[in-house]
Amino acid sequence: MDSQNSAAISAAIGDGDIALPHPGSSESAIQVILRTPLYRGATIGLFIAGIGGAAATPQIAAFLVNELDASLKTAGLFYLTSLTAPIAGYLVGARSDRTGQRLGFFRICAFAGFLGWLAFAFASQLWMPFVLSATILAFAGASMSQLFAAIHDDIAANPTPAGDSVFATVRMAVTAGWIVGPVIGTTIAGAYGTRTVMIMTAICALAQVIPLGMIKRSASIPRATRTGQAPISARASLQSMTPLLVFTALCLSFSASEAVKHAFLPIYMADHLHLSSTLQGLAIGIQPFVEFPLIPVAVVGARKFGAMRLITVATGIAVFANLWFAMADSALDVLIAQSLMGVVWGVFAALGILVAQRLLSTAVATASGIFMTSGAIGSAIGGFAGGLGVGTFGLPGVFVLPAVFCLVAAIGLTMLHKRMHHLMG
Repeated sequence: MDSQNSAAISAAIGDGDIALPHPGSSESAIQVILRTPLYRGATIGLFIAGIGGAAATPQIAAFLVNELDASLKTAGLFYLTSLTAPIAGYLVGARSDRTGQRLGFFRICAFAGFLGWLAFAFASQLWMPFVLSATILAFAGASMSQLFAAIHDDIAANPTPAGDSVFATVRMAVTAGWIVGPVIGTTIAGAYGTRTVMIMTAICALAQVIPLGMIKRSASIPRATRTGQAPISARASLQSMTPLLVFTALCLSFSASEAVKHAFLPIYMADHLHLSSTLQGLAIGIQPFVEFPLIPVAVVGARKFGAMRLITVATGIAVFANLWFAMADSALDVLIAQSLMGVVWGVFAALGILVAQRLLSTAVATASGIFMTSGAIGSAIGGFAGGLGVGTFGLPGVFVLPAVFCLVAAIGLTMLHKRMHHLMG
């Protein structure tokens, strides 16, 4: 890491960690959300989107295997199509930063999701889902980042001491969707097949725009941030993005773990543990169930201990969770490992995007788009490694691979955290 990049990281992190401001008002995040149409609509919309995504994601591998006769290895390699998502996310984010039309791009991306998932549901050849995921669905994935950029703009234009809690609470809507989505998805898949699940996801992708109603745009992008910070710019330089890129790269392990789990855990539970569809759904759903109440707790903890420190600890917990998956031989083992991952994602969901936006505060849509594509890149890495590793390690041994990913990330985040303090002398 050269001196220019070190200086960039130092400037972005301030005191050596990302510290969240303490609230100084009695008004709660819930009150702010209820009285603000944008926040209220975003919360409902993200809940709907979460249901759709949670219903489909664990069923993709089964869809490819059962409906299109793909092998387990090919099903794992499907996640390589996510490598195009960072490009789509950057293009949408950069254009959004130049125009300020967050909600317009949100609606376009949501409609792309509707078309992509609908075509996915009716795919008759194995290559079709691969092409759809690499093209239309890559742009669809940018919808959530545009909503968070819109919320950031509105909070910047109308400051509230509960701003970070508003972010966390809105983010909880996605988690809430992931609590009920897997149960809905497995139930529908068991009764009507995985194609029906994909149709439901397409409907959810389109329905998420309804709660936003006729809101045309968020608050105007402020041309300057608080005193002492850089002015808002329309285009971020590579040097200014370095802190964000380093942080995003180290966070890929979370999504790599999820890709391996989503590809192979449903198959392992069904074919090896012989769990019922309902129990499979509950096992998948327990992770967001644990995650949900921990999101606001993580925000409070970050004010005391620092966001980077908590994310580093969460990465360490992810190592143990994946090792537990690798040794699982009962439903109880799966539930324990899933609960540990719920703790991990409670921290990451609450703090990840807040840290990312602070690391590139001059272009928050670009920051949101880049950071949220960590899920896509991580999915590609996890899917590729899982697809190759399942033949070597089998099930559930393949989960050793994401444990290694998380161990490397935990070491990297620890070193980065120490580097931050060193830079400040």
